[in-house]
Amino acid sequence: MTRISTDILISGGGVAGLAAAAAFGSAGFSVICADPSPPVTDAEADGADLRTTAFLQPSIPVLQAAGLWTRLAPNAAALQIMRIIDAGGVIANPRVIKDFNAADLSDAPFGWNLPNWLLRREMVARLVELPNVSFLPGIATTALLTRESEALVTLSDTRKVSARLVIAADGRASTMREALGIPVKTTRYGQKALTFAVTHPIPHDNVSTEIHRSGGPFTLVPLPDRKGLPCSAVVWMETGPEVQRLVALPTPEFEAAINARSCQILGPLTLASRRSVWPIISQIAARMAGERVALLAEAAHVVPPIGAQGLNMSLADLATLLELAQADPANLGSAKMLVAYHRRRHFDVRARVTGIDALNRAAMIEGQFLRDLRAGALNAFYSIAPVRKTLMKAGLGLR
Repeated sequence: MTRISTDILISGGGVAGLAAAAAFGSAGFSVICADPSPPVTDAEADGADLRTTAFLQPSIPVLQAAGLWTRLAPNAAALQIMRIIDAGGVIANPRVIKDFNAADLSDAPFGWNLPNWLLRREMVARLVELPNVSFLPGIATTALLTRESEALVTLSDTRKVSARLVIAADGRASTMREALGIPVKTTRYGQKALTFAVTHPIPHDNVSTEIHRSGGPFTLVPLPDRKGLPCSAVVWMETGPEVQRLVALPTPEFEAAINARSCQILGPLTLASRRSVWPIISQIAARMAGERVALLAEAAHVVPPIGAQGLNMSLADLATLLELAQADPANLGSAKMLVAYHRRRHFDVRARVTGIDALNRAAMIEGQFLRDLRAGALNAFYSIAPVRKTLMKAGLGLR
C-alpha cells in the first residue's frame, strides 16, 4: 500500500477544486487534487459542462494570485450592466425594465463571464505549470480518517494520502463532509435549470439580462461572439415537468419557446449548443469545517443560479482559507485555523443562501396579483439611488 504525504489534499476537481489547487500551489504549498471524473475541456465532447460562470469583481484577485486570470481574461465577456425585466403581465411583454450599471460603483464591470468547459481547460493547463501540484483525474477519495496532527485519505486506487489539510470541494453530496458527519439543510423547489447557448442579431452590449415572469428567471448572459454573431448563455429556470417538456422539443419548436420567453429583446434567438438540465436546490452545511478538513464550494453551500452568486461564494471561501493559511503556514489545518475559517465565512454564507432563496421564490410566483406586487417592488427599490447602490454592493460582496 503506497502512502503519500502532502500539505493539502483537495477532494474534487470541478472549477472550485481546480481553482483551489492553483491558488495553494501558487502560494508554495504542496497539493494533491483528486477527482473521479477526468475534466472535459472541449465544448463538443460528451459530458462537457455548457454552463457558464460569471466571476464578479472580488473574485478576480484570487484568480490573479493563482496565476489563472491572465489565461482566462482573453476568453471572457464583460458584464457591465445587470438588467432586470419584469414580463409578468397578462401578456408576456416587458413592462418594467431596470438597469443596474457597474459604472455607478467603479470603473470596472460587475464581472466577466466564461464557459465552464473552458475554465476547466485553462485551470488544468495552469496546474501542469506548478511542480508542487499533482492532479489525479479519474481518482476518487473514498475514505477519511482524521486525528489532531493529520488527515489520512484513502483513494480509489488504494493509495493513502497523509495531509495537513483536506479541502472538501467534492460537491453537494460531498464524501468528505459525510465522513465528518456534518449535517446539511436542503431546500427543494421543484425546479430545474435548462442551460444552452444562443446567437442573436442584436448585440448584447455586455448586458446580462434576467427576465421574470413565472417559474423562475430566464437569464441571458453575455459570451464572446460565435461565428461572427453575438452570443449569450441562457439559464432558464422552470418547474421540473416543464423543463422536461422543453428539453424534448424539436429545435424549431424549442426556438419558438425561447423567443416567446425572451420577449425577443435581442431579436430572434437561434440555438447554438446542445441543451443541458440541472437540478435546483438550496443547501447549507451546519459547519464550514471539521477536524483537519475545510468545506469549500458546494460541499458547504448550494444556491439557485441567480445573481452569479454560486462560484463567487466559493472563491470567497477560497480567499479566506488561503489568507489564513498564508498568515500562519506552520499551523495549516489546525483547529485554530479552521475555527477562524468557519467564523469568517458561515455568517455570510447563511445570509446569501437566505437572500437567494427569497429571490428565487419571488421569481417563481404564478398569480397575477403577486406578479404585480413583484414588479412594483422592483420599481420602488430601483428608484431610490442609495438602495440601488446598496443592492449592487451586496450582490458583489462589497461593503
